[in-house]
Amino acid sequence: MHALPYRSGLRRLSGVASVLAVLVAVPPAVLPRAAAAATVAATAATAAATADEGSPDRDFTIKDPRITESSGLAASRIHPGIYWTHNDSAHPPYIYAVDSRTGETVATITLAGIGEIRDAEAISLGPDGNLYVGDIGDNLNGSWDHVWIYRFPEPKQLKDATVRPTQFTVRYEDGPRDAESMMVDPTTGRVYIASKNQNGGGLYEGPAKLDPSGTNTFRRIGEVPWVTDGAFSPDGKELTFRSYFSARAYEWKDGRLGAHHSVEAPFQRQAESVTYTADGRALMFGTEGAGSGVVRVDIDGGKSGGKSGGAETEPSTGNGTGAGTGASGKSAGGLTLGGAVLLAILGFFGFRRLRGKGKG
Repeated sequence: MHALPYRSGLRRLSGVASVLAVLVAVPPAVLPRAAAAATVAATAATAAATADEGSPDRDFTIKDPRITESSGLAASRIHPGIYWTHNDSAHPPYIYAVDSRTGETVATITLAGIGEIRDAEAISLGPDGNLYVGDIGDNLNGSWDHVWIYRFPEPKQLKDATVRPTQFTVRYEDGPRDAESMMVDPTTGRVYIASKNQNGGGLYEGPAKLDPSGTNTFRRIGEVPWVTDGAFSPDGKELTFRSYFSARAYEWKDGRLGAHHSVEAPFQRQAESVTYTADGRALMFGTEGAGSGVVRVDIDGGKSGGKSGGAETEPSTGNGTGAGTGASGKSAGGLTLGGAVLLAILGFFGFRRLRGKGKG
């Protein structure tokens, strides 16, 4: 059965409404200064992009026309600069290897023997060298009595191939729910899922070892905000979650969430995915849509370890809410005042263009 197709449209409508609310809040007096700042920032970004062209793990655009709903992202550990991604619901069971240097797909892996993927929302790489794909989405907000995880070895050669993954059946201890975030602890190999709920979700812990022949029960061990993806740092000391307009990183110790802080995150049209670079020096944020972009955000100036971007740190209260403001001056959602002004300008001219077409 296909997941219902209306979800993406609703997300985009919600995102547009939120952006409009931000734009309305911008005081008119600061618009000229903000517009000038946005121009300077755009020029600097263009220069940086030119300097970084051809380097791995930089901002890139996914060029494959088949990838229209990239819902998960995982950095390869054996192929530098390669990122694994996939579409979500109502798509063939393909996993794509995308080269961050060019944005081109360099390998397509077909998952065989699993039937039809229902709603794949996450991908993660485990310490065992396996890729884990989370078929964990539920557009009916908790109607499936079980979901699935697929596991297969990360290919040593980047070429098109068909694999038969190990399939695991998953149930939640406290009943069905929607989820878009699945993470594999890089030190223990344990799988975690974060549920998605408007009022906040839960962090669920899987068994120490997944069983392909039985049902794997995930139990709730913590509370998280509304999240669309999550990722462990390569050293396993931090767990970062993103939502549509913000991101937060949590200290991770003994399999539990600790103190958390805001993380600088870009504003994207439909924020869906996040992963750490293989060296742990940056976070890569992805989005859905044809020709979708992946944006790099350095951690502490690109240094490995430490806290990611945010200025404040606070103990975990269980709900993990609060966007905070990053050290760079961006909100944790990545929408600067300059960005808001730019959106307003684009919207204004777009509206005028539509009116002109209407008169014709």
